[in-house]
Amino acid sequence: MKKPINVLLTSLIILFIFSCTSVDKKQNDVAATTTIDDSYKPAAAADAGNPMNNIGIGPVKERFALGAIDANKATIGKDIFEAKCTSCHKFTSDKYVGPGLLGVTERRTPEWIVNQITNPAEMTEKDPIAHELLETYLTQMTNQNITVEQAKNILEYFRQQDAAHKAQ
Repeated sequence: MKKPINVLLTSLIILFIFSCTSVDKKQNDVAATTTIDDSYKPAAAADAGNPMNNIGIGPVKERFALGAIDANKATIGKDIFEAKCTSCHKFTSDKYVGPGLLGVTERRTPEWIVNQITNPAEMTEKDPIAHELLETYLTQMTNQNITVEQAKNILEYFRQQDAAHKAQ
């Protein structure tokens, strides 16, 4: 009896999310422009099970360089995040509908974050971390038709939030 109720509740939540979010009708080129930067190496050891070695599955195929946080891009990212993501995510360590995002840039690679934002269904299907998140939160992340460039702006916002929290 519990399983049908869980399926029904999950379906209702997904329908609610779809009905509450605006979808950008403009189709942008989602081809990722990436730069290989050997100076960007995660601090963690190079074992295959380490999440900081996982770039995910999606348009970003290679590591990209991260410089200083770009405040303008972070502002754009904040606006996109508030319009499309806050119905499921908050900047806390607590679960909302989806996982809390506090410290996400310390737990995941930038490439993984961008791939998860731009390609959530395939990530859930093929990426072990995204699949585990689905099993934990029982909610498939909605595809919000966010481009790679928009996702990079959201990443800048995440980096800004994590840096501000770390400075406290």
